[in-house]
Amino acid sequence: MEHLPYRLAEDFDRDLGDPRDAAGSFSFARCLEFDEKEEFPDEICRGLEKWGLSSYYVPTRHGGRLSDYEQLLQLMRSVARRDLTVAVGHGKTYLGAVCAWVAGEPGQARRVGEAVMSGVPVSLALTERAHGSDLLAGEVQGHPAGDGRGGRIVSGEKWLINNATRGEMLSVLTRTDPGGGPRGFSMLLVDKRKLAEGTYRHLPKVRTHGIRGADISGIVLDGAHVPDEALIGTEGGGIETVLKALQLTRTMCAALSLGAADHGLSLAADFVEERELYGRRLVELPQARRVLAEAAADVLLHEALAVVASRAVHTLTGELSLTAAVTKYLLPSGTEDVLAALTRLLGARAFLKGVHAGGMFQKVERDHRIVGLFDGNTLVNLNSLVSQFRSLARCYRRGTGDAAGASAAYDLSVPLPEMDPAALSLVARRGSGVLATLQDSAAELARQAAENPARAEAAAAAERLLAVAGRLHNDMAEAPQPVGDVPPAAFETARRYTLCYAAAAVL
Repeated sequence: MEHLPYRLAEDFDRDLGDPRDAAGSFSFARCLEFDEKEEFPDEICRGLEKWGLSSYYVPTRHGGRLSDYEQLLQLMRSVARRDLTVAVGHGKTYLGAVCAWVAGEPGQARRVGEAVMSGVPVSLALTERAHGSDLLAGEVQGHPAGDGRGGRIVSGEKWLINNATRGEMLSVLTRTDPGGGPRGFSMLLVDKRKLAEGTYRHLPKVRTHGIRGADISGIVLDGAHVPDEALIGTEGGGIETVLKALQLTRTMCAALSLGAADHGLSLAADFVEERELYGRRLVELPQARRVLAEAAADVLLHEALAVVASRAVHTLTGELSLTAAVTKYLLPSGTEDVLAALTRLLGARAFLKGVHAGGMFQKVERDHRIVGLFDGNTLVNLNSLVSQFRSLARCYRRGTGDAAGASAAYDLSVPLPEMDPAALSLVARRGSGVLATLQDSAAELARQAAENPARAEAAAAAERLLAVAGRLHNDMAEAPQPVGDVPPAAFETARRYTLCYAAAAVL
């Protein structure tokens, strides 16, 4: 079977040219040069625009080509495999625009789509210097204009924001009720090109350890007037819109981790083929082969989960609060482990710039560290699972997850339905379809093992997994409902849940 998302990514990668050719516009050497200068890779991003990558950020209903989230996953993985700075810098436009896809009225969403496809960078302005991930503490205010013009006057600072300076449009989480609270914030689409002079200023670029060329900066709005049509969704619906939008972007962050792992594995494989130690090539030593094999196995695990998760955007949309949290926790943290193991394999050459492969490995390792932090960090994603423990345990026992939707996500030959933003939910009300399929998957593998002894070991592992999942859901059912601080044990239980979820997807 020829799988279209892989074919599309393969054609895309070929069109971008050989990254090992230093003369190419999107070569490893060029990316290292931008990194050394801490310069945004504008030239490379223009090439991506010319190819039409931005059209895959825009759903087909709004005039773009995004009809299959797995296609977007594989395209962005191809970019990240070459350079994470480019993937983060260019892909930020999808993150900035996604609130319009989730909650914007059709005319607004189409206008945003047209802007994105014309090359306008769009940014998502959520966080503030004093509050970080605590969105309900945001202080950027949006007061009614009150001068006959309608709209709102927006004032305050957003920081650390990707593409805050480069972005010509920003989706800004704004406190529209002075009292705040879950219904006290709204999303406003701020077009800097239409703001009066002197009503905004950019904050300096922040120098970072990784993704050095990215525009990580901030913006201060000072009496900026935005019209009524800038409102995305309903007034007071900003927090809900953001949380639903992040379910999509957290799932797509899998592409960044997969691309980084692909690149790291390739560099390590080349190294062990070339390096001689004790009179033998390193690849001939059992320990080196084991490290490489285990790293490759982990990447295959991550890929299986990411493919299921990207298809689940379409087939398990109402469960995306689980899928996104599992994926955004497991792939960045797992890829960090993969890169750490490969670092030990490369030794000093993992840190040096001018020795092996021009020093690309140290750049990959540095750049990837940011992936686990944005769009909700590790603890944020685990906490979102902890808050659903009781419901998930109850639904697992009843077997009420959407097993049919999960099966459609697993079967790559099944056409995907159009993604329906209205089906997004802040909680998975029926539990997990992926976990609901676990028992049937284990039974099917046992049936196959009875006919084919070569599958006996896998069938036994599936039975162990089934037992582990049962104990895990018992622990989740008995966990105290956290009020305020979440106990450390709950985070460990949530981590175990992500592993069971990934294993069920693999099975």
